[in-house]
Parts: sequence; C-alpha cells; structure tokens
Amino acid sequence: MVRADARENRERILEAARDAFAADGSASTNQIAQRAGVGPGTLYRHFPTREALVLAVYQHEVARIVDLVPQLLRDHAPVEALRLWTTELVAAMRAKHGLGHALDPAAQAAVTEQTYDPVIGAITTLLDAGKSDGSIRADADAADFLQLTGALWRAASGPEDRSPRLLALVLDGLRPPPAR
Repeated sequence: MVRADARENRERILEAARDAFAADGSASTNQIAQRAGVGPGTLYRHFPTREALVLAVYQHEVARIVDLVPQLLRDHAPVEALRLWTTELVAAMRAKHGLGHALDPAAQAAVTEQTYDPVIGAITTLLDAGKSDGSIRADADAADFLQLTGALWRAASGPEDRSPRLLALVLDGLRPPPAR
C-alpha cells in the first residue's frame, strides 16, 4: 500500500510535469522536481526516467478525461456531454503537444496504443447515450468521431480558435437524418 504522502508527491509531480511539458516539451526533471516542491530523488523514486514521467503524465491525463464521462452524462444531455467532453479532450491534446516532443517515436506509438481503447470506450459511451435517446444517429462510430475530432487541437493556431465551430459541424453531422 502506498503511503498518503507518497501519493501526494506523485500527484504533485504529475501536475508539475504536465504544466512544465505543456509550456516547454524540453523541461528537465530537475525543473519539474523544483516546480513540484520535491527533491530529485523523490521524483526518480516515482519515475526512474524522464520518459517514464512523460508517459505517466499522458496516461494520467487520458484517465482524467475518460473519467469525466459518467458525470457529464448525469449533468447534461448526450450531445452536450459529448461536446463538453470533446472540448476537454481538445484542450488536453493542445497541452500534450509538448509531450509529443518529449517522447521518441516508439514511445509515442506505445502511449497511443495504451490510451486508444479507453478513449474509444469513452466516446462509445457518449455516442450510445445519444443513440438511446435519439439525438445521435444510429451509425455513429467512435473511431470515426475520434478521427474527425483529432485535428481540432490544431485549429487553435492562428488569430482565432476555430475548434468550437468545427466541433459544432462534427456534432451536427451526428444528428439522425430526418424521417422520410
């Protein structure tokens, strides 16, 4: 069993690393330890390599986003829950841009493989809720939705964030066709 202070240190390190990598993908582990208020030894006890830290940050963020789904569906209609969840995913992917630079291609592929199924599962849950209440077309597919929304985090470059407008177009495409 992990002690409470060790869990707190781990969480502080992950939060500090997330913020540091979002600002600068080349942030050092010493900078992250300082930012988290722990010594380098504490950081390395939790994350023996920089790559292990980067992977843990990515996985932690994906788990956080996936875990939002039940609450969103309790508080909102399925299409709105999907919009809010996707907006959160897009914000996290923008922040993760720095993480991509911190990993070699093999590690990037590994983390994508590890996080794909939970993300697809979250999208499937959201889509199924909309299919059940008739607000989302029956043939909506989680993998298609992920692929369509995958470019939204890039839509913020330039003078205007176009991602909300683009997401609205994607969500409009999920509406069931009119009855004939």
